Amino acid sequence: MSREIALSSVLVPTLLPVFLACVVLYLLVDYLFARIGLYRLVWHPALFRAALFVCMFSGIGLMLWA
Repeated sequence: MSREIALSSVLVPTLLPVFLACVVLYLLVDYLFARIGLYRLVWHPALFRAALFVCMFSGIGLMLWA
């Protein structure tokens, strides 16, 4: 994976598009989990949401690094 992506002569870190894609994916997953009532079974929903995003972002970032 390259370190930067050139977008019209502006260098953008590679993980920025990955971060934005993860935000969109996280919002979809969060909506689905809220609809099925998963957060009622979790001890600390805010901590679970934060950990879910960190796991998604790091997992996708590591898959692209290899």
